[in-house]
Amino acid sequence: MRLHSSIWVAAYLRLVNQAGASAMLLRRGEETAGAIYIKVSLLDGTARLYSPAPQFDRVRSDERAWHADFEDAASPEREVDEHLRDQASFDADIWIIEIEDREGRHFLGDQLISL
Repeated sequence: MRLHSSIWVAAYLRLVNQAGASAMLLRRGEETAGAIYIKVSLLDGTARLYSPAPQFDRVRSDERAWHADFEDAASPEREVDEHLRDQASFDADIWIIEIEDREGRHFLGDQLISL
């Protein structure tokens, strides 16, 4: 059974902040199953975005997994924000987390997969 989105987000925010980066919740989504998007701001006007991986790309259906948008390249932050606005207009239940970290750390470990 997969953790509810609200529990996963709370734990992730704590993990990131304890590691010395700054993490904040920009948008609260649906408590149990809302999709979670993670924006990593490099504090130089660019950002990376990690979106939920499609279900068929996951090893197990009860595990969360992410993939890098924009080919894991730092993109202009305004483009990343625009993409997130589009996603939110499409799905009102999404969560958005922003990490501010000059090193670009995402803290997703093995939950980040290549598509």
